[in-house]
Amino acid sequence: MEVYITDMKNRTIIGIVCIVLALAVTFGIAPLVNKFTEAKTNVIILKQDVSQGHMITENDIETKKMYKSDIPADAYKTIKDVVGKFAAGDLKKGYWLSPTAVTLNADSADDIFKSLDGTKQAISITISSFAGGLSGKLKNGDIISLVIYDKDEAVIPGALTYVRVITTTTAEGFDKDELQPNDDGTYELPTTLTLLVNPTQAKLLVEYENSGTIHADLVYRGKSATAQIFLDVQDKYFEILKNMDPDATNDELPSITDIIKDANDIIWGKDSEVHTDG
Repeated sequence: MEVYITDMKNRTIIGIVCIVLALAVTFGIAPLVNKFTEAKTNVIILKQDVSQGHMITENDIETKKMYKSDIPADAYKTIKDVVGKFAAGDLKKGYWLSPTAVTLNADSADDIFKSLDGTKQAISITISSFAGGLSGKLKNGDIISLVIYDKDEAVIPGALTYVRVITTTTAEGFDKDELQPNDDGTYELPTTLTLLVNPTQAKLLVEYENSGTIHADLVYRGKSATAQIFLDVQDKYFEILKNMDPDATNDELPSITDIIKDANDIIWGKDSEVHTDG
């Protein structure tokens, strides 16, 4: 009888050991084997922190091989999938990018404010008349020229040929993307324009607002890549000024005609493959 009981105990112990080993294989060793045999795939991750609204460039990202089970199915796998898109929030180094992490546009005022890096600033100017603000039709992301009326003359200064609209704001402080329709379906009209400018443009706008009348002229609305061409050409204007002789005459300064020609040459394919969207 004692031999039988001892034999049963041994079988029980062996059974328990087998169960433990089976569980270890199932939940421990097997996943490891699967992990080692699982195929890896490329995934795009951030190699530095980026702020909300920041436009993703090749300098911000890198390709890393990761196990498919460690990343979501919609994670971006090629650089071209993310370059030119905007961070949808504050993202940390090492974060893998997916459609929820980036957006095609960063037009909200908050997006732009968070992306300011010191080289660009935000400034608001008063819309002095209904017509002066394009009859309330300006939108976030628009590219405008600023026409200055002063001393019986209207001009577009070379420094203000192409400027990006961050937002328009009503007298009650509501931005364009926050507006709700009135009961009759109309919207409150904006009273200020907030623009993305460099320090030189900011100073000029303050001077012109206090000495003349500013009128906004819509130049472009559409793809962000095309809009950026106008801003790049405007930045090129300031680069030329910086490298010119301080004693240069007005006739030697780049003209607005030159600025517009440069932008059109790029947009219509003479210097680039980028085209407008009709």
